[in-house]
Amino acid sequence: MTMTLAFFFEGPAAVLNWLYGATGSYFVAISLTAVIVMAIVTPLTLKSTKGMLEMQRLAPEMRRLQTEYRSDRQKLNEEMMKLYQEHKVNPMASCLPLLAQMPVFIVMFRILHDATYVPTGDNERIARAVLASVGAQEQTIGFLPRYLSTSSEMYLSLVRQTEMNSWGLDLSKSAQIMLGENFGRGLLYAGLVAILGLLYFFQQRMVAARATISPTMSETQQKLMQYLPVFFAVFQIFFLLGLVVYYIIQSVLRILVQAYITRRFYAGDESLGRQAQAASVKARELSKADGGGGLLAQAKRDLSGGGKADEEKPSKTSSKKAPSADKGRPSPRSSGGAKPTPSKRTGGGRPSGGPSKTADLKRPGGSRKR
Repeated sequence: MTMTLAFFFEGPAAVLNWLYGATGSYFVAISLTAVIVMAIVTPLTLKSTKGMLEMQRLAPEMRRLQTEYRSDRQKLNEEMMKLYQEHKVNPMASCLPLLAQMPVFIVMFRILHDATYVPTGDNERIARAVLASVGAQEQTIGFLPRYLSTSSEMYLSLVRQTEMNSWGLDLSKSAQIMLGENFGRGLLYAGLVAILGLLYFFQQRMVAARATISPTMSETQQKLMQYLPVFFAVFQIFFLLGLVVYYIIQSVLRILVQAYITRRFYAGDESLGRQAQAASVKARELSKADGGGGLLAQAKRDLSGGGKADEEKPSKTSSKKAPSADKGRPSPRSSGGAKPTPSKRTGGGRPSGGPSKTADLKRPGGSRKR
């Protein structure tokens, strides 16, 4: 398993080493590596963008199905699959290409970071023991590059060194470290990080400009997506300069890709991007007309429906139980003001139902004096 994982790093490291051997410059080799990675990732980005827009274009129809089959989850899934097959849309097409880019990011981060690896802890003690065994215990350990073949040109040029110099810059140092060692030179390193932040900002502005035509996100969400990459660039003040150079080249290429996406998918009112944006607006209007969408809105509808049913149920029950509740009490007709049922007894005794004003008036001997 370890050997399999190492292969994913050793392969790209071999490419980086070959580029270094061909150019003799770390800066150029890292830049060309970024170009190669973008050449691999760009088709995935275009496919992901197209899949996402095709899904957005179906948003009104998907909203209609969600409303129609709200109470039948199985039927809803069946109808959704029919809709995807009819329009030849793959829901995962917009997700998998993006997920595939994450391993590339991790691999390149590890390769560039570990090219200038300096052992620490137990590894440092082992390295010093090795130097002591050959009588060089006083020498500096320096870099011990990982993932590079020990016979490769790049490995031999870095091993036991303490700097990765190229174009007057030490690519193994971060802007934060350089500002502490040499503030004047550190400002140059910090300037490169600032350039990276500006490139990120410009790239997100290009994406946000497409959304202003028919926004699919709130203004707060747009601001968050616009400035979040800039915050990410600020953290790169702690990354070694070789990584910053790699991200700068990638950002320039991504801006070119975004310009191509705008021209290909958003040029003209009948373009896929414009259709997707109009469909998203229509889907939101349908959602508002239906009382909102999502699980929360569905739960609210269910609760409101249940509340009405509960209000109706007690009223029906109480109307049925009303006669039985008064069973055993004297009938209103037996109270004063109503004509009672004549008693069969002719004696002076009172009816079994209790004293009554009318019964007293009919007793033998005349009426009661008032």
